[in-house]
Order: sequence, then structure tokens, then C-alpha cells
Amino acid sequence: MTAETSQTLDRGLRVLKLLADTDHGLTVTELSNKLGVNRTVVYRLLATLEQHALVRRDLGGRARVGLGVLRLGRQVHPLVREAALPALRSLAEDIGATAHLTLVDGSDALAVAVVEPTWTDYHVAYRAGFRHALDKGAAGRAILAARQAGGLTEPGFTLTHGELEAGASGAAAPLVGVTGIEGSVGVVMLADAVPERVGPRVVDAAREVADALR
Repeated sequence: MTAETSQTLDRGLRVLKLLADTDHGLTVTELSNKLGVNRTVVYRLLATLEQHALVRRDLGGRARVGLGVLRLGRQVHPLVREAALPALRSLAEDIGATAHLTLVDGSDALAVAVVEPTWTDYHVAYRAGFRHALDKGAAGRAILAARQAGGLTEPGFTLTHGELEAGASGAAAPLVGVTGIEGSVGVVMLADAVPERVGPRVVDAAREVADALR
């Protein structure tokens, strides 16, 4: 801690992070032990966070992340979208295919930013807000591949054909090294197969987006 920081705010944020890392919630005693502060301090922190709906306590007294976090989270997508657009525009124009940034939303893959090429006679119509299962389509499969790889430091790419739309092929690469965000960058095109150069180009775009989000 420095003179310019708030110890109370720091502790409150640490409470939220601890609660976000557990599926079962934490008791006051558990939070007290993890934070290294007495139970009275934890009670005060929880009461304040509850007033803002950032924390809730169940009947057993275990604290969990509250629904107010969702309202804050909804503001993340526009910021992520803005940071990703330059790389997506470059990718769409270079490949001549619709480029997209997809993030994990629960058990789904959610397209949060889409850029269509300006010079092609036709391309796949793809809209922001489109969602699909993570195990369908290149975008979701790239994310799952990154999960399975664990400590992945260099992204690979995933290719699919006809999984989300008949006659369409996709290529996607996961975002790597971005704390708190799980997603991928990809393209979708009307083709029987993805051209050889597209996979590496998608990997480059995913790396550019990841750098912009760090």
C-alpha cells in the first residue's frame, strides 16, 4: 500500500476477488483468515458491498458475489469491442471475410464485435449478439482448446466447416494472456475449406487484440 491508495477499498476489492474464485461462497471467518484481518472488519466490508448489491449472503451466512456485478460487467463488452475493432477491421479486409471477437458468456460463445469486409461481392452475415454453444463453431472450439492446453502461451488456430451454417467455414484463435477475459478472434467465410494462410493470420489478429486488452 502507498499513500495514494485506500486500504479499505483495497480490502473490499480483495473480498470480491476471493468470492469470484469460489463456487460455494465464503464465511466471515474464512474471509478473515484469507485477508489477515479481524472479523469486525470483514463484517463492515460485506455490509458495504451488500448495499451496492455486489455481495449477497445466503441463509447459512456464506458470502457470494452479488447480481450488482452483472451491471458492472455489461459495461465491459463495449470497452472490449472498442479495443478489438482495429485488429478486426484489418483482418476482415485482408482475408475478405467476416471477422469477429467472441467471448465466453456462461456456457455459450457470444459474438461481441463483428466487422464485415468492404470490398467483397458477398460474405457471411454475422451479427454482434449471436451466441452458440462453445463446442460448436471455430470460435467456441478455439476457446475450449485453449482451456485444455492449460498454460498456453502461444495460440494455435481451429478450423471448422458447416457447424453453425451450411456451406460456411470458420477459423479462430484464442485470446492468450488476458486476465479475466476468455475469448477468441476468428473469421467466417462461404467456402468448402479455409485457405492455408487464414489460420496464421487469425492467430496474428488474436495476438493484436490480446495486446490491446492488456
